[in-house]
Amino acid sequence: MAGRLEGRVAVITGSAQGIGWVYAEAMAKEGAKVVINDIMDCEKPAQTLRDSGAEAIGVQADVTDLGAMEEAVQRTVDVFGSVDVLVNNAAIFAGLQRRSFFDIPMDEWDKVIHVNITGTFVPIRAFAQQMKKQGSGKIVNISSAVVATGISDFVHYTTSKSAVIGMTRAMARELGPSGISVNAVMPGYVMAPSNEGNPKSVDDMNVSRRSIQRTGYPADVVGTVLYLSTSESDFVTGQSIIVDGGICFG
Repeated sequence: MAGRLEGRVAVITGSAQGIGWVYAEAMAKEGAKVVINDIMDCEKPAQTLRDSGAEAIGVQADVTDLGAMEEAVQRTVDVFGSVDVLVNNAAIFAGLQRRSFFDIPMDEWDKVIHVNITGTFVPIRAFAQQMKKQGSGKIVNISSAVVATGISDFVHYTTSKSAVIGMTRAMARELGPSGISVNAVMPGYVMAPSNEGNPKSVDDMNVSRRSIQRTGYPADVVGTVLYLSTSESDFVTGQSIIVDGGICFG
């Protein structure tokens, strides 16, 4: 039985590790030809996918560098012939300290805004050109449920992920006539590698607020990302789907 992404080419930014790697693995299992993109070395995770029987390449490139991302597009097309799915997962989150916005250093503010907003805009600008030539494509932006909760002491991250929602809607309008859908996924707190070192009380607090009262895991987000990447969502665009176990109702 063919996978839901059989023969399609999927690029996932920030996928050499963490939750991005979970998306990459899931897409490979669904038959996608996967492009691992990260600022880290991408060859080892790409080889892991190839060892499992998938087609995959690694493209090391900075998502905020337009020239580098345009080269990533060319490499992808040279190897696989097309670009069908772009998942914008790369972002700064791990290591950010929760603190009042009065205390956020300006260089930290600038870095979060640059990577999380520009690092979403640039890959779309690069890869959507190829999608327009093809007359089709799926773009999935990873935002966050913090946009809906307005969590305090995390204003730079919340602001950056709010911008991703606005970008998603505006680009859906512009790219829809070219057969390209643009949607966003808004995950809540999940037990990703970046959160495993946090106190148990953080997860307990989130669990207590959920309608589905259990710990969330990266695998819980995968289904929505896959749905928005497949033909099952061909009539869906400009949407932002919260996946947080039922804390927020969008």
